[in-house]
Amino acid sequence: MTDNSIVHLGMSAMMMAFELAAPVLLTALLIGFAVSLFQSATQIQEVTLAFVPKAIGVGVALLISGSWMMHSMITFTQQLFAQLPSLLNS
Repeated sequence: MTDNSIVHLGMSAMMMAFELAAPVLLTALLIGFAVSLFQSATQIQEVTLAFVPKAIGVGVALLISGSWMMHSMITFTQQLFAQLPSLLNS
């Protein structure tokens, strides 16, 4: 295994992690921003008002993008296992 292949493998794994985390994190970010704007405008400072919509939004984001996430992870893992003999021989 060369240094270049290790760096490429690490970059591929980090990009896959970023792609898989993006839908959930962006959903939580947007909902949190909207709720904080609402709380600022109405001066309602209720903790559950910030938590419950985020939890529901993250659940919906996982339901919508879950099959894509699973397909992407399976494809990445299959490609990694296919590359494994060539990575170990170099």
